[in-house]
Amino acid sequence: MSRLMMCLIAVLFALVTASFLIGPAALGVGESVAALVNGGDTPAAMVMREIRLPRVLLALMIGASLGLAGAAMQGYLRNPLADPGLIGVSGSAALGAVLSIQIGIAGSVAFALPAFALGGALIGVFAVLLLAGPRGSSLTLILAGIAISALAGALTSLVLNLSPNPFAANEIVFWMMGSLADRSMVHVAIALPLIAVGAVMLLSLKRGLDALTLGEDAAAAMGINLHRLRLTLIFGTAAVVGASTAVAGAIGFVGLVVPHILRPFVGARPGALLWASALGGAIMLLAADIAVRMILPERDLKLGVLTAIVGAPLFLHLIYRTRREGL
Repeated sequence: MSRLMMCLIAVLFALVTASFLIGPAALGVGESVAALVNGGDTPAAMVMREIRLPRVLLALMIGASLGLAGAAMQGYLRNPLADPGLIGVSGSAALGAVLSIQIGIAGSVAFALPAFALGGALIGVFAVLLLAGPRGSSLTLILAGIAISALAGALTSLVLNLSPNPFAANEIVFWMMGSLADRSMVHVAIALPLIAVGAVMLLSLKRGLDALTLGEDAAAAMGINLHRLRLTLIFGTAAVVGASTAVAGAIGFVGLVVPHILRPFVGARPGALLWASALGGAIMLLAADIAVRMILPERDLKLGVLTAIVGAPLFLHLIYRTRREGL
């Protein structure tokens, strides 16, 4: 376990270094470090502090939070096909952001888009809780999440369909593809508090998720409050996924693929998978963000598009393996 964590941290450090160095502005290692540390008003300092630093921080935060939420969701539902977006938070946050773009407030008020997205995520999670009931089963929670996701997706499509402004429709489409380009420290400040709170909530589930592997009755007998565990999972996932979607758009497959890849290395223990998936999610998103800067840099390849292209075949492989094993 410790060897796995050391390997993940080493890979993460290498990717962070590469992310600081790769970009249209050809800056050497020494020049990049000096610009980042010493600051000043030089062009190199502006590139490092205003462009690359927020991008690296957001990739770390969002990747880690999506990986963590995916591991927690799969551990709670005891299903390797579970995803953080399963409870409808991603779709609801996207709908809120789309509405802010459509009515024009996103262009005139700096915090409007993330605020609307967070508001949409909050409404979505309360709608799921209302549909599933305070003590509903896991299946009821999944069905409620699917229903809210479908409704949010339908309303988003309706907004696009009825949009009289082609520029707004174009902006909506590109935002929904997910990206870390053109983000600033303002976006970091918006997302960091919610991601930090949500991550603490999800990491606190370690003992409860391990106990659930024995079944709900056994977990309750061990003193696990299943109702509180469920609410902590829902609100923790809503916080990290809502904040991530608010500042970066829709980025899929990270929370599904990363726990699946790392699960064999932790002995399939849900609690041990939480930290590993957080590091793995940060690695995956950093690697993907580096790739979009190197693949077709003049065409602005979107981050969410690349993660979907990579994640979809892995998801299909997971379905095939699950069917073959008869699970």
